[in-house]
Amino acid sequence: MVVAAPENNSQTNSPYVVDARVRIGHVHLKVADLQRALRFYAGVRGMEVMQRYGDGAVFLSAGGYHHHIALNTWESLGGSPPAEGATGLYHTAIVYPTRAALATALRRVLEAKIPLQGAADHGVSESIYLNDPDENGVELYCDKPKEKWPRSADGKLEMYTRRLDLHELLKEAPEGSEMESGPRDL
Repeated sequence: MVVAAPENNSQTNSPYVVDARVRIGHVHLKVADLQRALRFYAGVRGMEVMQRYGDGAVFLSAGGYHHHIALNTWESLGGSPPAEGATGLYHTAIVYPTRAALATALRRVLEAKIPLQGAADHGVSESIYLNDPDENGVELYCDKPKEKWPRSADGKLEMYTRRLDLHELLKEAPEGSEMESGPRDL
């Protein structure tokens, strides 16, 4: 049974716009090997283990939140990444509060010998792209100040993709932000 909306209802004539305070809370990733994934997310990325859920899941965060990323093997223990061309997660984006923090993250990725998939200046942000050990895409990025976002003459946002100078970015990493060693066993 299809119910038609009343024609004179002004609420149905304008599109729904989600509350501006809505945000993405956390991401759960299916992984094949929990320890290997932990070496990446906690060891290289520096996320804090908040809780383990038996042998099948770990919840990680930045800054003591209950979790930003959960890793689990409930349906994927020993599994393989999705085939190229399959649907699924494109990437998880991790936003850093400053350009210096992004530079530190880049330094840690390079020192851990994790290959980069790309890097870009999008006008609104600067982004580093890589894969986690299960080939889930990961974007590490830092937003530019909103007043510097590129806009057209009529004020519309005009994002772009340009080369990001990684050598210049690395100059922003503070002294002492180097990894002391490779990713630790967790």
